[in-house]
Amino acid sequence: MKCTFIDKKETFPETLHQYAEKKISKLDKYFKQDAEAFVTCSIERGRHKAEVTVRSGGMVYRVSETTSDMYASIDSAVAAIERQIHRNKTRLEKKLRQGAFEKGGEPVSYIADEDEDQDELKIVRTKTFSFKPMTPEEAVLQMNLVEHDFFAFKNSENEDRFAIVYRRKSGDYGLINSDES
Repeated sequence: MKCTFIDKKETFPETLHQYAEKKISKLDKYFKQDAEAFVTCSIERGRHKAEVTVRSGGMVYRVSETTSDMYASIDSAVAAIERQIHRNKTRLEKKLRQGAFEKGGEPVSYIADEDEDQDELKIVRTKTFSFKPMTPEEAVLQMNLVEHDFFAFKNSENEDRFAIVYRRKSGDYGLINSDES
């Protein structure tokens, strides 16, 4: 598994990166193809925070753990990702459709506007990701995995048209389908 490390506000020793890479490489057995892991380490108010994101074939697993020790934060984050994989991989493969973890789709970008001035719109962040055909139920699971309030995808139940699932204030989910034009 390819690991990318980001140290925020402080440079962490190479031994910590090696430790994290060793722990994360144990997750390789769950993926059919090469996966990428992104590890962000930071210290805020004396708390050691490790954020781990694993991407493989269109599936994204993300966990953030904070403890008093960076090694413990990494251990906890890897264990949490492993729990997510166990909980969701079986459900997706068996209930929704075969090949749910295989790569597909073409790259698409979206813009997250975090800070809007009164007179001008300023793009502060751009992300690129791949859309793949999936059912709305699979999209809801993916949205929950990345802990977001919405998720964009190609709706395989609606001729692979662009669609968005979102979490409503009531806790239920909503679905927005694009029309033909």
